[in-house]
Amino acid sequence: MMGMFMHFLLVLLTILVLIQAQQDDQSGFISLDCGQREDVRYSASRTGINYRSDANFIDTGESKRVQVKIPKSAVKQELQYVRSFPSGVRNCYRINVTSGTKYFIRATFAYGNYDNRNQAPQFDLYLGVNLWRTMYKQLLKKSFATSTGMIYTPSLDYIQLCLVNTGNGIPFISVIELRPLNSSIYPQYSPNSALLTKYRYDLGSIITTDSVVYRYKDDVYDRFWSPYELSSDFLRISTNVKNVDQSLLHPYKPPAIVMSSAVTPVNASAPLELEWEVDNVNDQYYFYLYFYEVEELAANETRKFNITHNDKLWFGPLTPLTQPGTVQPDRHLTGKKTYRFSLFKTHDSTLPPILNAVEVYQVKDFSQSETKQDDIDSITNIKKAYRVDKNWQGDPCAPVNYMWEGLNCIPDGNNIPRITSLNLSSSDLTGKIDSSFSKLTMLEYLDLSNNSLTGPLPDFLIQLRSLKVFRKVGKNKLTGLVPDELLERSKKGSLSLSTDDNPGLCMTESCGKKSSQSHVPLIASISAIIVVILLISLGFWIFRRQKVMSTNSKKRGSLESKHQAFSYTEILNITDNFKTIIGQGGFGKVYLGVLQNHAQVAVKILSLSSMQGYKEFQSEAQLLMIVHHRNLVSLIGYCDEVEIKALVYEYMANGNLHQQLSVKNTNILKWNERLNIAVDAAQGLDYLHNGCKPPIMHRDLKPSNILLDENMHAKIADFGLSRAFGNDIDSHISTNPAGTRGYVDPEFQRTGKANKKNDVYSFGIVLFVLITGRPAIVREGGETIHILEWAIPIIEEGDIQNVIDPRLEGEFSINSAWKFVEIAMSCTLANAVVERPDMSFILAELKECQSLDMVRRNFENTGAIDELVSLATVSDTTISAR
Repeated sequence: MMGMFMHFLLVLLTILVLIQAQQDDQSGFISLDCGQREDVRYSASRTGINYRSDANFIDTGESKRVQVKIPKSAVKQELQYVRSFPSGVRNCYRINVTSGTKYFIRATFAYGNYDNRNQAPQFDLYLGVNLWRTMYKQLLKKSFATSTGMIYTPSLDYIQLCLVNTGNGIPFISVIELRPLNSSIYPQYSPNSALLTKYRYDLGSIITTDSVVYRYKDDVYDRFWSPYELSSDFLRISTNVKNVDQSLLHPYKPPAIVMSSAVTPVNASAPLELEWEVDNVNDQYYFYLYFYEVEELAANETRKFNITHNDKLWFGPLTPLTQPGTVQPDRHLTGKKTYRFSLFKTHDSTLPPILNAVEVYQVKDFSQSETKQDDIDSITNIKKAYRVDKNWQGDPCAPVNYMWEGLNCIPDGNNIPRITSLNLSSSDLTGKIDSSFSKLTMLEYLDLSNNSLTGPLPDFLIQLRSLKVFRKVGKNKLTGLVPDELLERSKKGSLSLSTDDNPGLCMTESCGKKSSQSHVPLIASISAIIVVILLISLGFWIFRRQKVMSTNSKKRGSLESKHQAFSYTEILNITDNFKTIIGQGGFGKVYLGVLQNHAQVAVKILSLSSMQGYKEFQSEAQLLMIVHHRNLVSLIGYCDEVEIKALVYEYMANGNLHQQLSVKNTNILKWNERLNIAVDAAQGLDYLHNGCKPPIMHRDLKPSNILLDENMHAKIADFGLSRAFGNDIDSHISTNPAGTRGYVDPEFQRTGKANKKNDVYSFGIVLFVLITGRPAIVREGGETIHILEWAIPIIEEGDIQNVIDPRLEGEFSINSAWKFVEIAMSCTLANAVVERPDMSFILAELKECQSLDMVRRNFENTGAIDELVSLATVSDTTISAR
């Protein structure tokens, strides 16, 4: 049975070779020459592949010609141009495909100094919402052309290939190619995965200055088969390809020219060995070996061998050409830094083993969910209908770092992103309100203000049952009556509706009727004067009325939300007259409450003596109404009355992290529980920083603000000190710096200048508290010692055992512990704030740390514990022969 990690699945033991007379069939091929003129179509001279321009598959980018020093004639025609993307963070191709069909997808990059800078860029390549790979500067500079390929089965009738500017140069691309595959070959690890090409070697070929990489037409699937540099232990043997038995067909169809040669050990009694090194022990791979007998054996000659993996029998015995078909052994390979495959001849074999070719694929997790298709179709139709001039490319909601401008999204019950907020204010919209808006069924907030929309508010808007705020339709040219149901929802308070600055839009039927007279009689003028007088009188009365009310109630009723509004009496009943205190913070006391449906809640009361006040109360309430994430504490309702300001939250049964780590708590958090809490909290903070538009800073992150539910899932709480800011470089000066001693960033304390990296520092301190079990500040020997002052000297000595919470009694993974410490260290760089990582990177690193621990525990459960190696920086793996 296949395990979760470190699989090398499938050895493909090939006995047969593909017939040479392959059909010249390019049906299903998609071959795009990027940067070429729209009308360009041609057939490549060497391969005969039909290429066309990419112009009809993308709306952005610039065409550039490579500036290589070698003659242009020596450069393949499809590599002479690139499409460069100097504008926008994410630029995406949309290519129509056949859903459910397995494709080999390849992207090729030939920098060729096209920009005359002689400095290759670095950028990310995505397939849809999932990261394909990072194209590194070194990779793009090491040769004229670099290709990266994958095997993938799209579930939709299109794919989106996106290039993302990560701030390290302008992305570009040269060629995009898709090749349909037989569905029976290259079985997927899971439906939500892809197979990334790591190696594909023609072992028997000889590397020379004129070495050829075999592809189409030799390979019907247009795979690249590269020559392999033989070691002195290998001997090349070959045959005449015309003598291959063409009656035998192989489903993977390796090229006949590749299978016509093989390697064998120079020493006939020695094994034939390949070594394969990896950087990340958690990656899973498919490893394919191809065999075909290339020599005509005498009657007294036999060739039979076994295959071992790291000295354990993997498959065999094998006799090339006598066992037709494909063998797919199911073997669980443990996590190792080096994988060694050895081919040993059996005792009754007269000839040494042979090997013709090899393929290696890495399993890539593509489980990131795309936005619900109905929402994608709707927002795409809106973009087309109004020709929205925004960089709306790729998936609208995912990844959260590249969410479309003006949108906010939250996952539904199936973790599928849904559009919940749409701001198209000042977007030059003209014409009527398009029916596509009605298909955004999860929409809660809609802003269409400051445009030139005409016509009525259409009845189909009542289909937006989740809509809570539609107060910004002003400054348009709308006319007619507002639909009755929208008016009714507005009266009940379930919809905030404002139609200001639309003179022709009527809230009542009578206001739309126009006088048939051609002039205004005197009585009308007198009536108008009377109305003005009455309004002035009414305004004066309202002013006098408000003077006797508490100043804290001036903005009563401004909390527009889908959440329940509680009265003061209801709050008293819910808390049983404030009977049970379960917490206290800068905002005030927190009481246990019970709703009428018997659900427990936490009721936070604004203290009159609090340093915070009504402004912070509104800030937190309004923020929580639009911010939703499974790792953020949910707001259930609020109370906004003269007597009291209160927020009603979901109840978190296991209190907060500070309580869980307290020395008074006899239930010690296990190592994996601490990792899970760290990942949960990172997900919540990453959403605030990168999933909200504009991003949100917490400003007071600490263990007491990380709450735990009945299943020990962590959620971030207390947004009372949160502030929104525009982007990574935006900041503001605070006259009253927030935060808690020990957790607040020293740089913020020194300058008062706030940004996201302040939260990253605080999160790093939280990680150290999780690791060590110590508070951020400790009094020892009459001195106050910060956790970093205590931990860093021990870490620098390499003593990980004495850094980890002693209450764990050594029950933790050494490798995950070191990585956990490294992550915390990177967050708390005091003198290099700009070098602190973004929360998205921290989250990814913590998940790898979590995976390391899971691997260890899986090994313990199977009784097969092996020494694990630390994760290294992602780079290309190497394969070598011995």
